[in-house]
Amino acid sequence: MARYRAIAADLAAKIREGHYAPGEALPPQRELSAAYGVTLMTLRQALRELGAEGLIVQQPGKGTFVAPPHLAYQLGSLRSLADDLREQGHEVRTTVIARAQRRVPPRIAARLRVRETETGLRLERVRAFAGRRAIHQVSWVREPHADRLRDVDFTTTSLYAALADAGVAVTRASETIRPAILDADGARHLDDDEGAPVLLSDRITYGPDGAALVADSATILGSMMQITADRAVTGLSLHWGATPSL
Repeated sequence: MARYRAIAADLAAKIREGHYAPGEALPPQRELSAAYGVTLMTLRQALRELGAEGLIVQQPGKGTFVAPPHLAYQLGSLRSLADDLREQGHEVRTTVIARAQRRVPPRIAARLRVRETETGLRLERVRAFAGRRAIHQVSWVREPHADRLRDVDFTTTSLYAALADAGVAVTRASETIRPAILDADGARHLDDDEGAPVLLSDRITYGPDGAALVADSATILGSMMQITADRAVTGLSLHWGATPSL
């Protein structure tokens, strides 16, 4: 076996056995190359192997890190993103950045199909997962449902669960997900640099009468997301189209 492949196999085993935890930095390359008794070129070949397997992430100027476990975004489910994560066994920490009753801005009014003079609950949250702030989410809940959520602790309760507790039925959601890059404002809330790949999710949630209840927008670190879908004859419907220009 080539020396670099043996090194890659040894490091992979240590990562899988928990010697290096998700998100943890590996020792510096010079230290690793000395420990294995090889040149930096050979070590870097080994690291490229690990990167191709998705086991590590190299961040220029910062070092080499064990890749975090990827959350799976279940396209076929009707649950909040936080509930999706907890269902998969992940620990999620939610921080509420802002929460206020405000006049609905024109863009959101159009999505919710309400008059611009109406008010709603604007809820802004950040989700931390695997030790990183990975999701920045802004939700708008239209009246009269917003008023029923006045005393909810959204650090521990998902929006969908709060609506259910308030007697508001949710029947379907329409969601668009597209790739983008992290802008300066998003980088203030998430643990990655401006220009990093992200996924942008826009979701509208509807009630039994077809009226829009909630407009959600979420920015999700691309390095921590993989999208999965279970397909069935009567199940999920996917519509493929060109991605809008960024």
